[in-house]
Amino acid sequence: MISARELKEKLIALKNDIHQTMDYLKFPEMHKEVAGLEIEIQNKDIWQNDLKRAGQIQARLNFLKDQKQKWSHLAKETDELFLLIRDLENPESEAGSKISREEQELLTEAEKDFEKLRKSYQEFELEVYLGKKYDSKNTLLLIHSGAGGIDAQDWAKMLLRMYQRYAERKGFEAKLVDITETEEGGIKNVVLKIKGKYAYGILKNEAGVHRLIRISPFSAQALRHTSFALVEILPEIENIDFANFKINPQDLKMDLYRSSGAGGQNVNRRETAVRINHLPTGLSAASQKERSQGQNKEHAMKILMGKIASLLEQKNLETLENFREKISPEWGNQIRTYVLHPYKQVRDHRTKLELTRIETVLDGDLDELIEANLKK
Repeated sequence: MISARELKEKLIALKNDIHQTMDYLKFPEMHKEVAGLEIEIQNKDIWQNDLKRAGQIQARLNFLKDQKQKWSHLAKETDELFLLIRDLENPESEAGSKISREEQELLTEAEKDFEKLRKSYQEFELEVYLGKKYDSKNTLLLIHSGAGGIDAQDWAKMLLRMYQRYAERKGFEAKLVDITETEEGGIKNVVLKIKGKYAYGILKNEAGVHRLIRISPFSAQALRHTSFALVEILPEIENIDFANFKINPQDLKMDLYRSSGAGGQNVNRRETAVRINHLPTGLSAASQKERSQGQNKEHAMKILMGKIASLLEQKNLETLENFREKISPEWGNQIRTYVLHPYKQVRDHRTKLELTRIETVLDGDLDELIEANLKK
């Protein structure tokens, strides 16, 4: 069991972390901004003449108030818990005396309260890094098998399971939207919708090339093989508004083709699969899982809008008016390497974080890797 001294030290460290985060959030400036926004939102003219601006102000005001309330309450509870146990002696003082049974029970309860506060701090701290435009949205996670043939297609399937397990661990809802499977049981492309609080913001740094090094289960000579897969993380845009992105419908080209893959009454019979290309950027999205052309078009448009929204955020642009760059996947820059042979290791090339527990990572235990990138 933890001693009173150890618990006091942990509480002091937590208090320092909380106040450092509040300094990072600039609490005094936050108070001033809230006061100013409250005055502005009470102006009736803004609701009558600029509804979009009013909505933005209200959203910002709600966010700031939520941050103020959570961090102020957490700081207060931590201070109160420290004061509660401040005068407790250590289990054995220098004089050799022991704390009473009542004090021991108090210490046990205080330790439980500390763990709750620490967990709240970790959750709140994560949200500090998730304040960008689309961070609070659900996400569309796309996986494309790359160089490596059957091994790469199997690797894409392993990544799909990893992210499904991660979503399960986080209490997120994961739904398969579209998938192109191979005869060998692997995956060429897949779209997974993950629904949950800050799903896009939490997962956005998973975007990039993932590399696997292992003894190939498909090699008769048991040779070591390197496989690649590309992961795309997109915000889900629920209400498609062409004006919001300033997209000219004439810049969109839609192709229809027959679905492929195992199963389905309409596979290879009707042109229900849809691919939509945005000509100025070269971005494209496809869907073939649904039986109707209309549903596939809707899914493809959501994916395409997510790609455009992600592109605008990366380029720090509000619209695509001045953007005419051709975009293509950057397969040469892996963000993470997973090694199963000759040793076991996961290495993130951005944060330099290295983990040897590759089995748990592939089973969806990604918190340490994800949080390292958010804090980087």
